[in-house]
Amino acid sequence: MPEGDLIWLFIPLLFIVAFLYASVGHGGASGYLALMALFSFNPSVMKSSALILNICVSIIAFYQYYKGGYFKWQLFLPFIITSVPASFIGAYITVDSDIYKKILGVLLLFPILRLLGVFGKENEKLKEIKWLWALFIGAIIGLLSGMIGIGGGIILSPVILLLHWGNIKQSAAVSALFIFVNSIAGITGLMIKGVSIDNYVFLWLPVAITGGVAGAYVAQKKLNNQTLKILLASVLVIASVKLLLTGSK
Repeated sequence: MPEGDLIWLFIPLLFIVAFLYASVGHGGASGYLALMALFSFNPSVMKSSALILNICVSIIAFYQYYKGGYFKWQLFLPFIITSVPASFIGAYITVDSDIYKKILGVLLLFPILRLLGVFGKENEKLKEIKWLWALFIGAIIGLLSGMIGIGGGIILSPVILLLHWGNIKQSAAVSALFIFVNSIAGITGLMIKGVSIDNYVFLWLPVAITGGVAGAYVAQKKLNNQTLKILLASVLVIASVKLLLTGSK
């Protein structure tokens, strides 16, 4: 837990993370986890705190995209059918601290590439979604979501784009609701397992929600926040390197 003056550095960074993730249709759990890793939080606190923050910010992002007409049920359903039970099960799996941080370090590569625009290429010709593949992908992402404490949107969004099953706005809308539902499944699994929730997270919620609302607004207005995206990507790179090289130290 950050102490003294460090908490005041953590809070504005939390706002920036929520702002930027909401601007690309994500809840921000991987970003929250990256911040907590940089501030040396305990993994047990990291997972539950990130999921709670994720639930609040992702539903804000989803509402904005849904209101804009970008959400498609036929793109959402095949993923969520298998991801919810898998996320619930994943929350029951206890992962060694070193392994947990290594997996998180690798998963951070997805939002880094997303923020830098690697997965931001539009494809004019979209393909019909393959249900069997979508069910399988949903199960894998859901399991990782429950184990690590993310909503899974950082993986789902680029998958949709790479397979040409949706455009950027559609993938963002689907990912936002996907994150919301998976995060609820994950936190439910953790609570049934007996994991306690750190009270500090309820002090951070207003900060994350404010950042999420601002980010979702910016996304709809198509304002340019490329500089902040690059800065956040840099922070995530530092966190990823730290997690991969230092483990639980």
